[in-house]
Amino acid sequence: MEVTSADIEAEGRARGMAARPLSIWVVSDGRTGIQNQALGLAEAIARLTPAEIKIKQVRWRPAFDRLPSALKSPAMLAPGSFDPRSVAEWPDLWIATGRASLPLSARVRDWSGGKTFVVQTQDPRWRNDRYDLIVAPAHDDLSGPNVLSITGSPHRITRERLAEAAPAFAARIAPLPHPRVAVMVGGASAAFDLPPDHAADLAQRIAEAVTAANGSLLLTYSRRTPEAAKAVMSDRLSALPGWIWDGKGDNPLFAMLDAADHILVTEDSANMAAEAASTGKPVHVLPMIAKKAPGKFARLHADLQARRAARPFDGALTPWTYAPLNETERAARAVLAALKPR
Repeated sequence: MEVTSADIEAEGRARGMAARPLSIWVVSDGRTGIQNQALGLAEAIARLTPAEIKIKQVRWRPAFDRLPSALKSPAMLAPGSFDPRSVAEWPDLWIATGRASLPLSARVRDWSGGKTFVVQTQDPRWRNDRYDLIVAPAHDDLSGPNVLSITGSPHRITRERLAEAAPAFAARIAPLPHPRVAVMVGGASAAFDLPPDHAADLAQRIAEAVTAANGSLLLTYSRRTPEAAKAVMSDRLSALPGWIWDGKGDNPLFAMLDAADHILVTEDSANMAAEAASTGKPVHVLPMIAKKAPGKFARLHADLQARRAARPFDGALTPWTYAPLNETERAARAVLAALKPR
């Protein structure tokens, strides 16, 4: 779906957006990795047309959290959670991500009297006809008249955002020699594991590559990274020029990506791979221990390789170029094109 600036301007005139900003609610359980998908899409829309973004977090009481979405009602929401029963005015656009949001997303069109356009990211796997648009990763193989497939998931990374983050960490990063190698390490999941012996092997391969290139290291771990794997990798890599972030203070990830000449990501995270590929910098994929057939992750990595964005890490820091992925903006344009006067 190709959408031009003229299309967006015409749609904006039809909606009266010249008179008031588009109101957008970003809805999730508040976890950073989940919320950032919806927030990234909302921010991309706001870069294309005036908009006001509000964040709403949905959490369910522990006794009801694992119930099927069809059985959940607003009365089961946890204290402090967004409650649709208190809404006086619904937004123009509801963008939600994650399982916690589904019982509400599926009912927003009814609650708002059709005013609110409902966007769900990821594959809802429930009541897919209840959302105006589903922005789904292509590797999920989801299809339907209301489905937009993109490579990876929406995210918040842009060149401008990375550049804005850089000055705060310049004293730590600027003196480091090139090539600078940003390493994003994930961890245990349903599909992959990172036991200490494998973490040690990865660290050895990374150390050899950085040393051979006379470069430096910029390393961050995920919340999912096992403590034993962290300890092994940090011990092996701490002798290299660079910075291994200990998780304290402001997160330097955006500044590290801005400064990097190469980006290494473990294969367990579709989000990390898609975010890295949006930078236009070489993305090297680090292998993990598979617990089951790679499935959707294999499809994503094949897609990124076809776009020349990523390659399996072969121990060499060979540079290459490609057109940065801009899938979040593509999704934002599709949302604006799909909006009708409501």
